[in-house]
Amino acid sequence: MDISIVIPVYNEDESLPELCSWIQRVVRENNFSYEIILVDDGSTDHSWEVINELRASDPHIKGIKFQRNYGKAAALNEGFKAANGAVVITMDADMQDSPDEIPALREMILKDKYDVVSGWKKVRHDPISKTLPSKFFNGLTARVSKIPLHDFNCGLKAYRNKVVKSIEIYGEMHRYIPVIAKWAGFKRIGEKVVEHRARKYGSTKFVGLGRGLKGMLDLASITFVGKYSKRPMHFFGPLGVVFGLIGGIEVISLLVQKLQDIHSTLTNKPSFYIALTCVVLGTQLFLTGFIAELISRNSPGRNSYLIEQKLGLDA
Repeated sequence: MDISIVIPVYNEDESLPELCSWIQRVVRENNFSYEIILVDDGSTDHSWEVINELRASDPHIKGIKFQRNYGKAAALNEGFKAANGAVVITMDADMQDSPDEIPALREMILKDKYDVVSGWKKVRHDPISKTLPSKFFNGLTARVSKIPLHDFNCGLKAYRNKVVKSIEIYGEMHRYIPVIAKWAGFKRIGEKVVEHRARKYGSTKFVGLGRGLKGMLDLASITFVGKYSKRPMHFFGPLGVVFGLIGGIEVISLLVQKLQDIHSTLTNKPSFYIALTCVVLGTQLFLTGFIAELISRNSPGRNSYLIEQKLGLDA
């Protein structure tokens, strides 16, 4: 199969018929063999009914329905598992991404040999409540990851199939897929300026300070796991050594003072509590921090979602 198009859906029943019709026109004009995988992320409108109707008219359309809302990352992760195309394209369901970009994105993967191509919405039609935080997070992510992309969170991306089968995403990590791909060893990451269209139906579902905070925490997690998941002591060890040395030096200083004045009381000195705190912190850094992260990363249920129904896919 030439292309799999994975589309997370959350309360987008108005836009789905027009979006799928547009995609069908583009892929048929280019003679691509294709599948459209619509992942209903617990919509409360009629999105799943619309997906059923679209499937009845075109068997290339396939559906996955979550029992409840898990988030965009979860929807993409399940879509990636189901994708069969040599090139996997992702886009949002709100019609702000143009399907006309599909052939050029596919060509960059196949002919230019990129592993990932991320869209760049150079001209945006979003409210300032989305554009300003987006600029901040894109700049921060580019600096931390050393991947020179302008728009990590653009929903319109293309992947070599091997990439999506080699990574997993959860939480708010969908915006950091290029970073996750890089840490998985896929270094050829490109960018393409894409058209960003004004929203035609409904309103945006992705705004709010809480979402941005979660994104920052996920960036920290990705950075740590990417660098230290196989050698966590290289991160926690030096910190433990620093605190341990500070605590050890303070302990020696207190012992010297005690030897000089056997009747002195050490527990009323600030240095005693500094020593105690540093020793405890050093020990905890060695024994607790990286263990908790590894347990979290290897939890068997961290990426399990209740799927109520599937269309055109193995149950």
